Amino acid sequence: MSINIRRLASEALEEWEEGFVYAETLVDSASRHYKVSREDRNLLNALLLGCIRNKRLLDFWISQLRDGKIDMQVRCHLRVGLFQLYLMGLPDHAAVNETVNSARKGIRGLINALLRKAIRERDTLKSLADSQPIAIRLSHPDWLVDRWTQQYGEAATTQLLEWNQQPSLTTFRLNPLKPHGRSIVELSNKVKPLADHPDFFTTNGLPPREWIDEGLIYIQDPATTHSVELMQPRNGESILDACAAPGGKSTQIAALMQNAGSLLCTDSNAKRLPRLQRNLERLGINIATTEEWDWTCPPPEKWHQQFDAILLDVPCSNTGVMRKRVDARWRMTPENITEITHIQQAILKHALACLKPGGRLIYSTCSIEAEENTKLIHTFLEDHPELTLAEEQQIHPATHHTDGAYAALLTRQSR
Repeated sequence: MSINIRRLASEALEEWEEGFVYAETLVDSASRHYKVSREDRNLLNALLLGCIRNKRLLDFWISQLRDGKIDMQVRCHLRVGLFQLYLMGLPDHAAVNETVNSARKGIRGLINALLRKAIRERDTLKSLADSQPIAIRLSHPDWLVDRWTQQYGEAATTQLLEWNQQPSLTTFRLNPLKPHGRSIVELSNKVKPLADHPDFFTTNGLPPREWIDEGLIYIQDPATTHSVELMQPRNGESILDACAAPGGKSTQIAALMQNAGSLLCTDSNAKRLPRLQRNLERLGINIATTEEWDWTCPPPEKWHQQFDAILLDVPCSNTGVMRKRVDARWRMTPENITEITHIQQAILKHALACLKPGGRLIYSTCSIEAEENTKLIHTFLEDHPELTLAEEQQIHPATHHTDGAYAALLTRQSR
């Protein structure tokens, strides 16, 4: 039996609206359950993520097509149809017919009528959208646009919003611990080097499964390298990656240590540890151990002053990775940023107890909010005169053309 991908997209979008499941999880679960082909999975992914990414704009067009309240099931079908017609550029007949056929019989007539009206009024509705506020045109919450405009100004905010609206690239890096992988990857005509980022490549869709399974590569954004490069892990050191899962930065640290020394990888969620362990093993890392620990709590005595270097890739607002994490802009509130800074401060405080005199502590986020980054670090330093800020970096997506990231290198005085 053939599977209507538009129906899967509309159903997933309706489930996403309930607020309990991430978009990528919905794509994965539907693809596995219905055993869809790679091509159909790519279409499902494009439809669902595209509708979420452009939610405000699509809903604006829906409001122009029909007055009054619209049932969520109907709205989700209309979003999928309008996304294909106005933003994806699929042929009108395919977009309308497939979307109408994907709906239950009782609502097909309404969906058909509204999508055909959308075709007739395409130029008018697109022109009308162009005159709307930028938060509608580029589908972000008003409070977030206002916040960024105050921080960065209108021009930079517009660049950031436009960046977030583009589908994210699939990027991956070579694994230095398996150097034979370089020739295999570089000989492939399916990938191309990522400009300005040595050892990183990009590809349409996922890279070959065998490269991943054999640990030749790791799917990751170049922005992840900044915190590890600031740390400068050394052969033979004892290092802690405190918020490690799924292990991307852990594997970079171990490679720079040349797989010599000791690396403790902890995470607050025990369910993430098996995946973390598999990633470490797959990339050929044998110096790492994993353990569950919530760093909002004081650490056990056995870890006090035990580490030459500590990486804290702390939970954050994700405002630097909204291009990739399409859920984030709709799930977050201004209060969330304030709440997350309390967690970040607690993690910093408790991890510091585990740093040796003369050691290095790296604080890292994928946020572009000053409250989570430079303001938090400078406030923390006021209470800890034994620490020195050696360097800090803020990576901005629209400027650097990678995920957004922040990293600060703190050094502790020797005794």
